[in-house]
Amino acid sequence: MTKTHMSQISVVVGGQWGDEGKGKITDLLAQNMDYVVRFQGGNNAGHTIIVEDKTYKLHLIPSGIISKKATSIIGNGVVVDPKVLLEEIEQVKGQGIANPQLLISERAHVIMPYHIAMDEALSGHQGSLAAGSTKRGIAPVFGDKAYRNGIRMGDLLEPEIFKEKLEKAYNFNKAIIEKVFGLEFNRELETIYHEYLGYGEKLRKYIHDTELELFKAFKFGQQILFEGAQGMSLDPDHGMYPHGTSSNNVAGYSEVGSGVGFNTRKCVIGIVKAYVSRVGESPFPTELHDEVAEKIREEGKEYGTTTGRPRRIGWLDLVQVRQTVRTSGLTEIALTKIDVLLDMDEIKVCVAYKVDGKITEEMPASLEAMRNAIPVYKTLPGWESFTEGLKERVKTGGYDQLPENVKKYIKFIEYQVKCPVKIISFGPERNETIFK
Repeated sequence: MTKTHMSQISVVVGGQWGDEGKGKITDLLAQNMDYVVRFQGGNNAGHTIIVEDKTYKLHLIPSGIISKKATSIIGNGVVVDPKVLLEEIEQVKGQGIANPQLLISERAHVIMPYHIAMDEALSGHQGSLAAGSTKRGIAPVFGDKAYRNGIRMGDLLEPEIFKEKLEKAYNFNKAIIEKVFGLEFNRELETIYHEYLGYGEKLRKYIHDTELELFKAFKFGQQILFEGAQGMSLDPDHGMYPHGTSSNNVAGYSEVGSGVGFNTRKCVIGIVKAYVSRVGESPFPTELHDEVAEKIREEGKEYGTTTGRPRRIGWLDLVQVRQTVRTSGLTEIALTKIDVLLDMDEIKVCVAYKVDGKITEEMPASLEAMRNAIPVYKTLPGWESFTEGLKERVKTGGYDQLPENVKKYIKFIEYQVKCPVKIISFGPERNETIFK
């Protein structure tokens, strides 16, 4: 751990729409951590991590699992599809992690088959206000949590309680699917009951009072890293509502989604890609529809880890990043994928929006304003390709070996958003990262 990251509590959050490279940075920092904790989201998020010759694609298990040192925790703020989780556990075992150090909060809510059916039924409901659902049951399970119809991981270990809760939730959701949406839901309650009891039994050794585990770890002075699953602009309170997700992903939610209040200084790292990508529907002021977008998409392999969908591409939006700095209290930025913006004469950066003739440097809450927002750009000089030779020089010599125009780009970002860039990633491998 560098002197930049000496806080006992560190939080990694996405600074844009997601897909910024949080998994890679979490994996890197996890080498010095005792615990790595997912605190929100579900298997609608995906992290791709490349270590040496292995590629790991994770959806529920924290990226720290690869370090083999840290205990990985799925917190109470995460919603869990137990079938998907069991498949993911087997996947990491098959990739050499024979005994995953994993704990799952007994308070985390369970995605049930009727949630996935409800998500399908809702897919056309929002029309132009849609977020582009992954149809994994995420919004319905959070709805049931708020309705107090939810089933939690610990319930799967208590057959009588599970049966009592399932009957209530099953009948509620089945009635909506069939009577409101006019669709059929043919899964039998008894079948679901026995299937999910089976999942609970297979996961029994992982289900734990993780809130108490983390409280004790903190009191003993152990290092804890919190991993956000999605980007700030998807936050249901502070993002571009309703074009977002169903769980809060700002840094402050790390305490809610883990069940521990940390009255201490934190290192809060916002992951920001050198450009912007987006999977799903919403206004996207800096979106590109030309050969530049296609070049960035192919160079950056911008296809969804969870869905495989091609991502929408745009220039870096510092209005968006300013909001992340403010709402998550960032102490620093990790800038990723600077190697993707290669061989361009010039690179544009959005510094403000023009809305109805007025300039604003801060993110409007108004959806109408966002639909009408015109980006105000500053143009900066581009840089050469990150050849293997250049990468080796940067690995050895650090920040000083970066191309001058990359350093200008970084300084421009720091000046505009008033937050230092402390981590720079210039490739997918763990060792293609430097600390400034």
